[in-house]
Amino acid sequence: MYLALLALAAAAFGIGTTEFVIMGLLPEVAKDFGVSTPAAGMLISGYAIGVTIGAPILAIVTAKWPRKQALVGLMGLFIVGNALCALAPGYYALMAARVITAFCHAAFFGIGSVVAADLVPQNKRAQAVALMFTGLTVANIVGVPFGTALGHALGWRSPFWAVVGIGVLAATALTVWLPQVPTPKGDGILGEFRKILHTQTQLALLTSTLASVSMFSVVTYIAYILLDVTGFTAAQESWVLLLFGAGITVGGLLGGRLADWKLMRGMAITFFMLAVILAIFSWACHYKVPTLVVVFLWGMFSFAVVPAAQVRVIDKAQGAPNLAPTLNQGAFNLGNASGAWLGGAMIGAGYPLSNLPWLGAGVALIAMAVVVFSGMLDRKPVPAMAH
Repeated sequence: MYLALLALAAAAFGIGTTEFVIMGLLPEVAKDFGVSTPAAGMLISGYAIGVTIGAPILAIVTAKWPRKQALVGLMGLFIVGNALCALAPGYYALMAARVITAFCHAAFFGIGSVVAADLVPQNKRAQAVALMFTGLTVANIVGVPFGTALGHALGWRSPFWAVVGIGVLAATALTVWLPQVPTPKGDGILGEFRKILHTQTQLALLTSTLASVSMFSVVTYIAYILLDVTGFTAAQESWVLLLFGAGITVGGLLGGRLADWKLMRGMAITFFMLAVILAIFSWACHYKVPTLVVVFLWGMFSFAVVPAAQVRVIDKAQGAPNLAPTLNQGAFNLGNASGAWLGGAMIGAGYPLSNLPWLGAGVALIAMAVVVFSGMLDRKPVPAMAH
């Protein structure tokens, strides 16, 4: 069981690395292809769009595949996509390769989370999902910094070749260690889409989106806050972000335990604490030592909700085992883009950077209200069917 979860985490590590490593290499890519910085930045947006578009498509394509074969096949697509990134002769070829690579993202995490939950007893499902997502958080701590350094030393194409190697290792580990998991019996594609439209499933997806909006409305501009408000140097900023990544890793594991204890209560507590911490950050960001403490706690509570949100979607969409968990990854990415846009709009309106945490705190409170409302619907008695 643990080797199987390790194989899933290794694949998540590769996916997380290839998603974010290009952020530190955009100047080199722009110079190599002769495009502007905003055009190079679209390579990040293109990946997010690929995740969102690919989620329902890959969910439909792999719906009837055995879960093990589906995951290995998705890693095959991941390997091919990264090889195409490394070989891309021009900007548009690289963009297309990024989109192809992104297609496997939502489907892998969607299917992988269901498989991880099925590998363990009922009371440890969220912990298993959290362990798989640990690969994604470790990618931000280890994979992205080392990949960026490799790209600076050997050229921006080299990290993609490194990720190809990670993909091959992960696919091999999945083949050897992952047991055969029965294909979930859904209600057919149309039935799954109908199940997605149910109120509780929509509330669960909304919770995931709001969690990402709260985080990315602030974290997108964290470098500006640390440099211009707190007064850290560029070298010190990297260490602060490493601390944030450590908080994310701890939060994912603790969040899994909290969700296995009381799923809805744990999510409500997490969002409340997140709102409190972000409110404190609006003051703490003016001082270095308080910022270090708050950044770690912020990362911890921000990611603590992820495994719980994924399990919640799985629970509330029992008739949509292929589509629901995959679309939930699209919901997270929608939150990423929306949060970055809201934060940018607030800055554009003339508000100081130190006010951004208040925006994140407000969204966290909205998410808490959604969780509480959804929990109230759970307790509402279902009318007896008429004979």
